[in-house]
Amino acid sequence: MMARTSPDATADSPSALLQPGTPAPDFSLESAPGATMELSSLRGRPVILVFYPNDWSPVCGDELALYNELMDEFRRHDAELLGISVDSVWCHTAFRDARHFAFPLLADFEPKGRVSRMYGAYRERDGTSERALFVIDRDGVIQWSYLSPVGVNPGADGILTALEALPTPTGASR
Repeated sequence: MMARTSPDATADSPSALLQPGTPAPDFSLESAPGATMELSSLRGRPVILVFYPNDWSPVCGDELALYNELMDEFRRHDAELLGISVDSVWCHTAFRDARHFAFPLLADFEPKGRVSRMYGAYRERDGTSERALFVIDRDGVIQWSYLSPVGVNPGADGILTALEALPTPTGASR
């Protein structure tokens, strides 16, 4: 699979997204007050990582609402969706509850942007995460990545195409 970068995405951003074929760096981030989630705990399932700049911003809210509407489709692929930004766990909790999101929002808060940086998805100039997407296979390898312009909702077509391209586990059906 190919990494995709929007032509405008690199205009004001030096981020170099991790490329397909790269093992996804493991991490542990707060998912709720007093609770953490580790990427490695999801090994054996496809994972969609959604890096986004800020809770409460219009584009981020619309993007995450779209993915929330598609949760059944993601589940059809046995995929887990994780949202990641540099906002605090308290901000994520309020945002998730207000928008009724059915997936975790992980706080890349302190050290600020550590995981975003590991994935090449950090905007130094703004101190926020990029608007970047990754599909990770059952073995923990990045199969698709995409960097979108920060002000553009990237939609879900690329995610769905990448999930469709993943091998189906033996004995499973879609």
